[in-house]
Amino acid sequence: MRSGIPLRRGSRRSRRQVAEINVVPYIDVMLVLLVIFMITAPLLRTGVDIDLPDAEANPIASEGESAEPLVLSVDAEGLWYLNVGDEPDSPQSREEVFIKVSAIMRREPSRRVMVAGDSAVPYREVVQAMASLQSAGVPMVGLMTEPPQ
Repeated sequence: MRSGIPLRRGSRRSRRQVAEINVVPYIDVMLVLLVIFMITAPLLRTGVDIDLPDAEANPIASEGESAEPLVLSVDAEGLWYLNVGDEPDSPQSREEVFIKVSAIMRREPSRRVMVAGDSAVPYREVVQAMASLQSAGVPMVGLMTEPPQ
């Protein structure tokens, strides 16, 4: 006995270390990342879905298709021409093109659609044509080019 305090043996509990991992912080981080990805994922899909051909591409062979491809032409002034209808050589408004292409795609959803842009037309005009076709229900748009000489 020291200084009036009796010593007891075994009164002190022996503490064992616990070998467990606290996963709560990891779950919190995972949920925060999930929320961030859910918010940013719709923002990542911008632009027009197109299937660009290679420079040395072969001509597209018609695989049993009787209908010719639908071609939207954009001339140097930015005017649009569609190769179907009563007057394929007269310029058409964007609304007319949208209505005609929507009707054609409802009747023939597998019909190929191409965009032919003049080399002097700004790229913006060609992209707007492709976006209009996509909003009219065209799943894939091809670009027409001249073969290299």
